[in-house]
Amino acid sequence: MYLLSSAVGKMAVYIFTLLAVLWIVGGNAEAAANTVIVDVDAAVGSAVQLSISPQSINFPDADPDVTPRINAMENPVRVTVQAQTGKKKTVTLTVLAQGDLASGPDSIPISNVRWTATGEGFVPGTMSKSAAVTAGTWVGPGIRRGAFSYSLANSWNYHRGSYRASVIYTLSAP
Repeated sequence: MYLLSSAVGKMAVYIFTLLAVLWIVGGNAEAAANTVIVDVDAAVGSAVQLSISPQSINFPDADPDVTPRINAMENPVRVTVQAQTGKKKTVTLTVLAQGDLASGPDSIPISNVRWTATGEGFVPGTMSKSAAVTAGTWVGPGIRRGAFSYSLANSWNYHRGSYRASVIYTLSAP
């Protein structure tokens, strides 16, 4: 009997020792951890893109008595404005003529060309060579689509010729 209890006692000591070792090792065997915080930054600056199609308009010959305003053959001209900017920043589209319509020494005042506008933020106006004219304004980033329809005041006072002028559209955002 003593043999049995001695064996049981040794077994108990062995199990106790094993449990103690496992507890000590287990307590120290926790997984190592190291936490690193990574900041993710994305830089978005101001950017604009302007698309006008077509980029050339033509006014056909017409009798001033019958057609006092000549519509451009390409009407309506599609305009797309794309802007990345602050949500409260103003995006502006302007137009400035480089001069009057000219054919050799003859000219037609560029102010005889005007346009109507469709689309949110697009505005009608009259061409000018002396100051940029606003053709549209919006607040904040986004894509805006509209159209311009151009017309030319017709007159018996125009000299015969093929007239041309260049205009510059400028899209800007702070």
